[in-house]
Amino acid sequence: MARKNLLSGLMGDQTVQPDTAPRADRTPAGDDPAAAPQAARPRYTKGAIGAVSQSLADLKSRAIADIHPAAIDAGGLPDRLEEDPAEHAALMASLRDHGQQVPVLLRPHPTEADRYQVVYGRRRVRALRDLGQPVKAMIRDLDDRALVMAQGQENAARRDLTFIEKANFAAQMRAAGYDRKAICAALHVDKTQISRMLAVADAVPLDLVEAIGAAPSVGRNRWLALAARLDETGTDTAAAVALVHAAEADDSDARFAALLRALARPQAQPPEPRILRDDAGREIGRMVWRGETLTLTVPLAGAEGFDDWLAENFDRIHADWRGGGGDES
Repeated sequence: MARKNLLSGLMGDQTVQPDTAPRADRTPAGDDPAAAPQAARPRYTKGAIGAVSQSLADLKSRAIADIHPAAIDAGGLPDRLEEDPAEHAALMASLRDHGQQVPVLLRPHPTEADRYQVVYGRRRVRALRDLGQPVKAMIRDLDDRALVMAQGQENAARRDLTFIEKANFAAQMRAAGYDRKAICAALHVDKTQISRMLAVADAVPLDLVEAIGAAPSVGRNRWLALAARLDETGTDTAAAVALVHAAEADDSDARFAALLRALARPQAQPPEPRILRDDAGREIGRMVWRGETLTLTVPLAGAEGFDDWLAENFDRIHADWRGGGGDES
């Protein structure tokens, strides 16, 4: 059986054959053959060999490399407002005892050779750096936009990022020039949610957010309530930050609550009802203050016509009050 076509099925039908037709730029006979252009080498784009080549490229892109943590820099946008020392210690213990089970994602540094930037996995990189262990990483060639999109989508999948951290990330994307559609895609939420996040980011100054921290139990409505309280009381950012520091609270939730309490306007207690009496000391009416109103009540059973007289002469009483200087006595 002939074997000359044994590899034809393996190569497929897409072999690019060398060009053997005469060409004007070919070296004439008798010239130096070393100067003649080389015929194009066959390239296999399909068939079994093409599939194997593509598979090798895919495997290479998915390969895990050990990278020294000192060669890894921050990348993308800051996504966390604070680091929990207890969580960091727990992560270090887990990595020390069980090793790194999930690789981080890096990209080659755009301006420095032999260095990398974190796309996601910052906490693992920091913990491994403190342990003095190499970082297992996948490495992708990503531009700035692709980096931020990958980082945002990773953040959206993580449940430990708080509302205000996601709002801050959305605000950073907007400041970097990304449109609303890109922000939605990065955080995997709809335009309504993005609008709510950005409304909070616009209402609460970033310096104050950073002073408070992640506040995991605080959602959109309470952040907006804080913004309203700042506006009502006329408290500027520096004063609010000072109140946060003065609270000396243990965590970010407590710092938020302490600031909200500090900004609460004390509610004035309404005065006690004033009892009106005649010259014999008998009660003939009451004056009651409720909020912004004053109510005068006169029981009709014992009024003996005083109610009618008061109604008829009220304008004169008021004129006498104005003529006498109001509340001067």
